[in-house]
Amino acid sequence: MTHSLLSLWQHATPAGISCDPLTEKVKADAVVIGAGFTGLSTAWHLKQQGLDVVVLEGRDIGYGASGRNNGQVIPVLTRADPDYLVGRFGETGERFVKLIGNSAGFLFDLVRELDLDCEAEQNGWIQPAHSPGRFHAVSENRFRQWQSHGMPVELYDKADVGRRLGSDFFHGGFGNPTGGHINPLALTRELARAAVAAGVRIFENSPATAYARVGDKWQVTTERGQVDAEAMVVASNTYTGELVPNLAKRLSRSIVPVASWQMSTEPLPEKVRKSIVPGREAVSDTHGDLHFFRYDARHRLISGGALALPFNARARIKDRIEKRLNRIFPQYTNPKIDYVWTGYVGMTQDHTPHFHKLGPNGWAWIGCNGRGVALSVALGRELARAVNRPNEDELPFPITEIEPLPMQPFIRRAARPFTLALYRWRDSREIG
Repeated sequence: MTHSLLSLWQHATPAGISCDPLTEKVKADAVVIGAGFTGLSTAWHLKQQGLDVVVLEGRDIGYGASGRNNGQVIPVLTRADPDYLVGRFGETGERFVKLIGNSAGFLFDLVRELDLDCEAEQNGWIQPAHSPGRFHAVSENRFRQWQSHGMPVELYDKADVGRRLGSDFFHGGFGNPTGGHINPLALTRELARAAVAAGVRIFENSPATAYARVGDKWQVTTERGQVDAEAMVVASNTYTGELVPNLAKRLSRSIVPVASWQMSTEPLPEKVRKSIVPGREAVSDTHGDLHFFRYDARHRLISGGALALPFNARARIKDRIEKRLNRIFPQYTNPKIDYVWTGYVGMTQDHTPHFHKLGPNGWAWIGCNGRGVALSVALGRELARAVNRPNEDELPFPITEIEPLPMQPFIRRAARPFTLALYRWRDSREIG
């Protein structure tokens, strides 16, 4: 898969700070691998605790999923709902549910606190149901669970969703008004600016080639430098092993990186915007082959999708999403797609993010499962708190052992067509 296609975010986002590569041996209290949402949020929060922090980025800031995604700020996971998390992880699951449910609000509060210029719009998030059965089995169920944990969720019938989205395609749904959307590359660059202003040292084009516990320190090496630190956070997520395959092989093989395509229409005229998602909410539905869309600051409708096979990918996904938008919004004829780009989403076998302790004061998380924007930023604070934390039983996320997937290299190449076909088959069948 190529990453050479220019994204809308690369086209529209002002240049961020520029940081030199690491070319020497340095010391720090903590080293963070990855300058995406999690890494930069963690670094900033560590700095607020008074620690000396170094961040290593393999390419440029926001190169990975943080700078490529759709930018929807969603305070739920894709499939792992509160009852499942509490049933599996007990009191830790309860704390994790609170972290997830409050993650969107946390992100927007941080944007306001640090005055981050990232096109933030906290207009809410809606998950419409694509069939009556999905409304009863998914929307009502998720609404009940999140409401029982004190989250300000809302349940919508078919008329409500039709009015909010300007479409009769859906059959009700639920949502959370604390959600919304941002320009993800702008948020990444602004978090980096805030981190550097606070005193964090960031080194770009400095891929970590290895890390190890040496004595009472973590030692992280790059091609031309080295960082020795008391604490380490691996925050490369889906792109772990992408630049340096042997960096954390067991960790990178515990997920399946899935290619996700994003695209944007030309700016829509005001007349059209009044009839299509007039409240400018973020929208992602109940399909396994997800249907999602929202506006950006330039009034482009940002959408996307997935392909089972990679041949002629750009033309095929563009045609597919144009037809999809036309089905959902028949009043918007012949939508024109201006930008098409792609990146990876990290999927886990249980559709749940995984958190690992790599050793004394060594932490990692991986597998956003398509809901990484809000959670990644909120996790930055919690990972920073985990450093030097005396009681790990109070962590708000569950620590598990790393479990590489059997035949993961084969799975990432061969299983995607079958998985997507299964999703589409399930999507076509009524339940409930």
